[in-house]
Amino acid sequence: MSSMGAAEEIDEAKERAHFRAVVNAFKYYKLCSLDRIHKSEKIVSMLQPNHQRRLEKYKSYLIKFKKCLDVNNSVVHLIIRDVDTMFENVDHSIDANTNGMESFGCNYNNCEIPSQKQHKMQHDVEKVQSVLKNIVRDWSDAGAAEREQCYKPILEELESRYPPEEFSDRSHIKVLVPGAGLGRLAWEIAARGYSCQGNEFSLFMLFASNFILNKCPEANKHTVYPWVHQYVNHMTSEHQIQAATFPDVPPATRHSHFSIAAGDFLKVYTDLDEWHCVATCFFIDCAPNVIEFIERIYAILRPGGYWINLGPLLYHYSDMPTEISIEPPYDILMDIIKDVGFEVLKEHTGVKTKYAQNPNSMMQHEYKSVFFVCRKPFPT
Repeated sequence: MSSMGAAEEIDEAKERAHFRAVVNAFKYYKLCSLDRIHKSEKIVSMLQPNHQRRLEKYKSYLIKFKKCLDVNNSVVHLIIRDVDTMFENVDHSIDANTNGMESFGCNYNNCEIPSQKQHKMQHDVEKVQSVLKNIVRDWSDAGAAEREQCYKPILEELESRYPPEEFSDRSHIKVLVPGAGLGRLAWEIAARGYSCQGNEFSLFMLFASNFILNKCPEANKHTVYPWVHQYVNHMTSEHQIQAATFPDVPPATRHSHFSIAAGDFLKVYTDLDEWHCVATCFFIDCAPNVIEFIERIYAILRPGGYWINLGPLLYHYSDMPTEISIEPPYDILMDIIKDVGFEVLKEHTGVKTKYAQNPNSMMQHEYKSVFFVCRKPFPT
């Protein structure tokens, strides 16, 4: 076997292992989430009787939390039911008992965890819990306020750049949404007549978006309890078991010019001068080297094409000791954007945005995001 063939085989084995690990995180969602409730129950049971009496109401809510987990778990298992065949060009099924990545088009029980794997599994299950909150952000009435903050400015900017009175047929205008998450922004863009493709790297997000976009033909059919894993900063226990239904609209009424592509943005998008617009929302700070993202966005845009961006500069790799990360502040970032070749057409700072926040929580995280519009100039 050639070294190239061996390397490809190793990569494929790693990919399959990662796929199985993500599937397992969904499968272990209930078990790991129950551990947290059992911890509280055990602590209460060890208190002196008078303290236990004063916590009777709290103990009754711990039982309700378990029922919420059951509802969430049913959704979690719906999400992974068909994932081994969700990608058009790769089969990840391993065998009849195992749920085995590249792209999918939008035409598209309790057991013991070995102790050495428990920490990794808990970390992965927290990502599943995050997916449930993202479902609420993108596809429920409860997320409408956040979508108004984060998606509306981008959608309005697209409308101003491609007004319907001048572009009666916008299906030839190609818009790319990297870091598409659960796909709502890309879906909204396609709903306005553009040809839109979302791109997402996370299998956690891809599993859930595949379910919502392809398997949910009916509005508000499903229920989740997104805040049941949040144990602090509640005014009442009822806030912890606040339900949300999804999807608020039936996304499976498909738009003909809409798709989701899986994979690393830098590896998937290499064709030059292809896109009329790249729309990024809470995305550019997901890069270890943000300059690579800026250069690639510039390269794949057609001359005269627009880059519309909204989001903070959290720099997700910043505190990972084994990863490289550069974290230029916004003023230096704008210098880099201009040096790459972009013309800055519009710029707003201090744009208040939230991301998957519990609206009833006593603690609120709010970003003062930046919103800017750039254009790749025509050659002179």
